[in-house]
Amino acid sequence: MLTRRRFIAISAALAPSMALAQQPGLHIETGLALGAKVTLRLQHPDAPHLAALAMAEIRRLERVFSLYLPDSALARLNRDGRLPEPPFELLECLALAGSVHSASEGRFDPTVQPLWRAEAVAREAGTPLSDADRARAGALIDWVSVRLEPEAITLRPGMALTLNGIAQGYIADRVAALLAGHGLTRALIDTGEMVALPEGDWPVQLQAGGSLALRNRALATSAPLGMTFAGDGTTSHILDPRTARPVLSPWRVVTISAPSAALADALSTAGCLTGDRETMERIVGAFPGAVVERAVT
Repeated sequence: MLTRRRFIAISAALAPSMALAQQPGLHIETGLALGAKVTLRLQHPDAPHLAALAMAEIRRLERVFSLYLPDSALARLNRDGRLPEPPFELLECLALAGSVHSASEGRFDPTVQPLWRAEAVAREAGTPLSDADRARAGALIDWVSVRLEPEAITLRPGMALTLNGIAQGYIADRVAALLAGHGLTRALIDTGEMVALPEGDWPVQLQAGGSLALRNRALATSAPLGMTFAGDGTTSHILDPRTARPVLSPWRVVTISAPSAALADALSTAGCLTGDRETMERIVGAFPGAVVERAVT
């Protein structure tokens, strides 16, 4: 079975890192979500139990959003082209994706999955994607053809979705909501994108330079060459829906903070597809509370 790990190699570690001294009562739990490391930092007398609940929620949401679990909701939608009675979480995440698609003038587009797969297969074979195959895959990038209804999500034939630019953030948001619902007020959830609960500042050192204190807010970072096809260091894993090619971005790293990690995640991806800071600020500014924290060339 084709997997992302067979086609992409990590060539730079550009995600934010924590600069935390050991704190009394701080419980740290680690795991995986959608192939990425998850770290939960919780301060609560019942932290181990709450961490176990959070990890169970992550596993549940993987069965919604994973591209590679064959029975996930997303995998079934991509296979069949129609998903009756879709999970609420999938509908909510796709609705937000649609909002970012509109605000970014098509830069953020979950329907790039057929192009991503075609690019990956070609790279595995050791050859560039042919112009004909690129054109066929590019013709399936068509967000406006996605039908989102409570009764069913429908794609036109050949289309497929990827939520790799938003689902990790969405999962972080859902975990944060779960923990807050159990009375937790001091926690940092890191699924590759970060969410901090309202109590206390969490110092985050940005590897692209600078730091910030995260409180009651989310943070996401995207880097066009942070992962590359076939590990070549030059072919970005971020695809430009407008050209049907890996993005040639002026940005080395883009970091966005926002009220939700899903929004920050999607906006940081869209930001990598902008050519100038003014355009990036305009897109991010369409969402109240979202801020460009870093955009490094």
